[in-house]
Amino acid sequence: MKWQLIAPQTEAQWQAYFQLRYQVLRAPWLQPPGSERDELEDKAIHRMIISSGGEVLAVGRLHLVDAEKAQVRYMAVAEQARGQGLGLLLLQELEQQAVAQGASLLILNARESAIGFYQQAGYQHGAEQPPLYGIAHQQMWKTLRVAGNPQSYQQSCDTLVALWHQTIPLSAYMQLGIEKFDGSTLYCQAALAPNQNLHHTMFAGSIYALGTLTGWGLVYLQLQSLGLDGDIVLADGRIRYLAPLKNQPRARVSLLQVRGSLQALAQGKKVRQSLSVELLDADQVVAEFEGRFVVLPKHGN
Repeated sequence: MKWQLIAPQTEAQWQAYFQLRYQVLRAPWLQPPGSERDELEDKAIHRMIISSGGEVLAVGRLHLVDAEKAQVRYMAVAEQARGQGLGLLLLQELEQQAVAQGASLLILNARESAIGFYQQAGYQHGAEQPPLYGIAHQQMWKTLRVAGNPQSYQQSCDTLVALWHQTIPLSAYMQLGIEKFDGSTLYCQAALAPNQNLHHTMFAGSIYALGTLTGWGLVYLQLQSLGLDGDIVLADGRIRYLAPLKNQPRARVSLLQVRGSLQALAQGKKVRQSLSVELLDADQVVAEFEGRFVVLPKHGN
C-alpha cells in the first residue's frame, strides 16, 4: 500500500483527520463527537498518513508543554492499516518535530494495550495516570536531548576523541573524529585513505568499527551528561551493508533511536542500551549498524 506522511491542510483533510481520531479513540466508548478535540489544536503540530487514494490511515499530534517538554497525544491507526509499521513512522515524525522545537523530553500517556509498542520505540515508564473512560493509562517518557549547552557538548566530544585515540589505537589510525553533536544527534567521521580495501572503497571491517565506536560514543556522552561513570562494552553488534562506501565516511546516531535507560547505573546496577547507527557516504546511507551495549558499574561506584 502506497502512502504519504503529511500535515493536514485542506478542509477535507482536517475533517478526515479528526474523524479517524473520533472513530478509534472516542466512538468505541460512546463519547460524543467533539470529545476528540481540545483547546490546544491551533497550537499543536499535526501529522497524518494517507493512502494513495487519500484515505486517512494514521494520525497523531504533538504540542509543547513548556520550553523543555513536549507531549504526543491522539495517536490512532485505522483498523485496516494496523500491523504495517505506520504507527511507528508517525511517532518518529512527531519525535523529530519535538527535537526541531527544542524539546529535551517527550512524554505521552499510553493505554495499557499500547505500552509494549512504546517500550519498543524506546520509551520508559513514568507515573500511572488516572483512567480515561475506564481505560488504564501509563505515562511514558523519552529523552530527546542530553543536558548541556554547545560549550559543554564540545568539551565532552573533545574528551571522547582523546579517549578513543589514547585507548583504541585503531580509532587513531582510522582518523576517527566527531563532526558535530547537538545534544541529540552525534555525527562521526573517518578518513577514507587508511581504511581502503583493494577495491578502493572502505573496508567492511572499518565500516563496522565506525558504527561500533559511534554508538559507543553516544552512550559515553549520555553518561557524561548524567554525571555517571561505567565501563561500556558491546554485547552484540550487527551490520547490514547496502552499498560501497567510496568517498566520505560518516556515521550518524540519534537519541531517538536509543532504547534503554542508563539511570540505574547510579545505584550500582548494570544497564543496557540498544541503538541504531547509520553509516554514510557523505549523505547517502550505505550501511546500518544495530548495537546492544552494556554499561558495567566501576568498582567503588
